Amino acid sequence: MAERQQRRWGTAVVAGLVAGICAGAAGCSGSGAAAEDAHAGDPVETLRRAADTLVRTGSSQARTSMEMATGGTRVTIRGEGVYDYRKQLGRLRVVLPQDPAGTSEHRPITELLAPGALFMKNRGAGVPADKWVRVETAALSDGNLVTGGATDPYAAAEILRGTRTATYVGRTELAGTEVRHYRGTADLAAAAEKASAGGRDALGAAAKGFATAEVPFDVYLDDEGRIRKVRHRFSFVNGRHKEAVAVASTTLLYDFGAPVDVRLPAARDIYAGRIAEE
Repeated sequence: MAERQQRRWGTAVVAGLVAGICAGAAGCSGSGAAAEDAHAGDPVETLRRAADTLVRTGSSQARTSMEMATGGTRVTIRGEGVYDYRKQLGRLRVVLPQDPAGTSEHRPITELLAPGALFMKNRGAGVPADKWVRVETAALSDGNLVTGGATDPYAAAEILRGTRTATYVGRTELAGTEVRHYRGTADLAAAAEKASAGGRDALGAAAKGFATAEVPFDVYLDDEGRIRKVRHRFSFVNGRHKEAVAVASTTLLYDFGAPVDVRLPAARDIYAGRIAEE
């Protein structure tokens, strides 16, 4: 009964955030031909270690965006917050776009990210304003890489554990920081096998639930090996459409070492009722 309810909640969240989407954004452009760089190393092995580098770093602030297109109109969902990579806990404030008619705006959703779970406040769809919705990420067909409108920053890094092919594009500058640009593809099933205990089941669900387990990406690392920006292109199958939806998810990381205080809601504050589809 509990599992069926979680799946209904997950379906409602997907319907609320990505219903009606039928095409996706293209990947970001490269920075030109690769130049010689003593720090580049073996691209595949370098990227597979990127998540471990974040754990050693400890924490950061994060900005996210998720780009889709519906009815010929591009839709972008944006998020901003903090993340603790050692505890795998984060908090994001996610802002949904205006309704297609442009007549109303959704209230920002507060999301708490934890190993195996997503908590949302201001979800709407009949949920009381003072209550949280809890979703088991492994019960979602996309492992919450798309559902919440923002990819968990650590999950975004752990996808790179499944890097199959990668090339070094060259050096560039990002927000005033010198970075190394890599482009490649990762396999979600391989990433799930190498992921942390907290992310393994969710990535495994995504590997089975996505239209393809292959994920093209562009990633930018600083000279300490920390991810500064990563952009994934997912091929997502929404329950309302037979054709795959292309989703471009971008995560920006900065202010490493920022203080993070994420407290998960108590059981009494979690909504146990049915969530209507929006």
